[in-house]
Amino acid sequence: MDLDVLNMFVIAGGTLAIPILAFVASFLLWPSALIRIYYWYWRRALGMQVRYANYDDYQFCYSYRGRPGYRPSILMLHGFSAHKDMWLSIVKFLPNNLHLVCVDMPGHEGTTRSDLDDYSISGQAKRIHQFVECIKLNRKPFHLVGTSMGGNVAGVYAAQYPEDICSLTLICPAGLPSTTDSKFIKQLRELQESKRIDRIPLIPSTPEEMADMLKLCSYVRFKVPQQILQGLVDVRIPHNEFYRKLFLEIADEKSRHSLHENMNKIKAPTQVIWGKQDQVLDVSGASVLASAIPDCHVYILENCGHSVVVERPRKTANLILEFLALLHSIDNNKKQA
Repeated sequence: MDLDVLNMFVIAGGTLAIPILAFVASFLLWPSALIRIYYWYWRRALGMQVRYANYDDYQFCYSYRGRPGYRPSILMLHGFSAHKDMWLSIVKFLPNNLHLVCVDMPGHEGTTRSDLDDYSISGQAKRIHQFVECIKLNRKPFHLVGTSMGGNVAGVYAAQYPEDICSLTLICPAGLPSTTDSKFIKQLRELQESKRIDRIPLIPSTPEEMADMLKLCSYVRFKVPQQILQGLVDVRIPHNEFYRKLFLEIADEKSRHSLHENMNKIKAPTQVIWGKQDQVLDVSGASVLASAIPDCHVYILENCGHSVVVERPRKTANLILEFLALLHSIDNNKKQA
């Protein structure tokens, strides 16, 4: 073989080997970095841009795509210990021309975390209202989406700031009493009785605990490699002290049933989406909301757990779009009448 050709193959092989070795090293040694790169890549691929907004000395971090238009903007509120990027799986199935805003909830990811802040559900709703005013999202009424803890906040927001929103989607929302104890509630009671409340199932500190949390939150059994589990834990561990404080705050009597206490004040057309096999928050909460909110559309997803956004992203996106289309059609009919 000609020496020049041989050199070309050596150089080409070396060029390919560098990124491959870098990927393998990241996977084995720094899986948390790989997870951050994963979210960065998908934000870029889906056209989501990260921005910051300030209210006095308080900073909000959010991502967005599109601009306000004739259709309502959509604001998405994530759940406990998550972040704005959890919505990317749904964003993938939403039209590019929709104005989408995903914000880090108070104390999460890039949004300010302060020991002096009020992390009750009502306190978080006030912070989200400040964010909405900062970016002038409420120039026109917008569609509000919230899941789990974010669903609790979204429901309270809709009750307290009805002029801001035109419609509401609640996905497995917290803040409701239940006649049936979920697996998670039973676990909490057992931990309280054994005085081991520091071992909250939603706050893992080992790969094994992370695997248990994923099983608790999902009906679908994802096969997650040990290194990825370690990376997920590594990302969370620096924040676990805050998560414990936050959990105790939202589980306190002041916030535990906030949505239930405010649901009669919700006047906006409301959509409720719930996984039938939810082991964190029992699906019976859907009927509680349906009986209290006048214009409430309930969708129960079969073979789906608490992590609806991850397990059924396409279906969830389609349900939201169908709901918005229905409301638009109703509005047009009223105008023509």
